[in-house]
Amino acid sequence: MKSDVRKAYSSDLNDAEWQLIMPLLPLHPPTGADPTISKREIINGIFYVNHSGCAWRAMPHDLPNWSTVYGYFRQWRRSGVWERINDALRRKVRVAEGKEPEPTAGIVDSQSVKTTEKGGYMGTMLAKRSMAANGISS
Repeated sequence: MKSDVRKAYSSDLNDAEWQLIMPLLPLHPPTGADPTISKREIINGIFYVNHSGCAWRAMPHDLPNWSTVYGYFRQWRRSGVWERINDALRRKVRVAEGKEPEPTAGIVDSQSVKTTEKGGYMGTMLAKRSMAANGISS
């Protein structure tokens, strides 16, 4: 028999974290059955997979069913919920640090920017110089 209270995992949201994320989650759609699984437990399941690196199907049985958790994750990813949560939390952190909510500048490091990979015969190639122009003798 499954207990209503389960042992917490290190990846579970604490109450303060849940209070930050809860208002950012979409409301239940007006049609369809009322959800029987709490969104907090859905988030805890998603965070468990993210934290542990396990497969969705390998989630512990005391969390909601893996297919339900994955379904919410996928739906929220496609609808931009995760991006909106990240943006909102980033703004809160910036304000807490005394900064403007939105950054006003960005820095791009040339070491972290992907460049075009050298392709085959269609790829860009450097012009070849003659050995005389290079100052190299044979």
